[in-house]
Amino acid sequence: MTEEINFILDSAKEAMVDSVAHLEKEFLNIRAGKASPQMLGSVFVDYYGSQTPLSQVANVNTADARTLTVTPWEKNMLHPIEKAIMIANLGLNPMNNGDNIIINIPALTEERRRDLVKQAKSEAEDAKIGIRNHRKDANTDIKKEEKDGTAEDICKKAEEDVQKLTDSYIRKVDELLVVKEAEIMKV
Repeated sequence: MTEEINFILDSAKEAMVDSVAHLEKEFLNIRAGKASPQMLGSVFVDYYGSQTPLSQVANVNTADARTLTVTPWEKNMLHPIEKAIMIANLGLNPMNNGDNIIINIPALTEERRRDLVKQAKSEAEDAKIGIRNHRKDANTDIKKEEKDGTAEDICKKAEEDVQKLTDSYIRKVDELLVVKEAEIMKV
């Protein structure tokens, strides 16, 4: 195969890997009843006028399976952090004890579990759409190469390779979703 075709295939594969990695990151934000520092990954705190990720102004730890502790590096940041956690609308109720913030993670109800599964399916579908878009982009680039004089059989083989990549990454997304659904529904 030509160098250009190999570049197109490598780019498509890299983009599909990124889609799967993004999905894994999004799945970390969907909590399954266990306390995890990643649950607060989307929280931004007003730190001297600029929005700063919580992890850059405080230490987030799990005290046990149902409790998170947030220890700010500066005492005067207790109230802004508490406010930011509430504003993030994660369904968490932070409690300030004067030194750090304690967050009890409530047990999930059946209805909440179903909502989380829907959210996980939505994230998985977004990842699949991204993978299919990368396939479309790669196939468009391959067609351009064919117009520019690359042999037709080489381009057909490249399109088949792109489809195989697409199928394998969509399968990977489905596997991740099955694991996440099982994790969410486990009581």
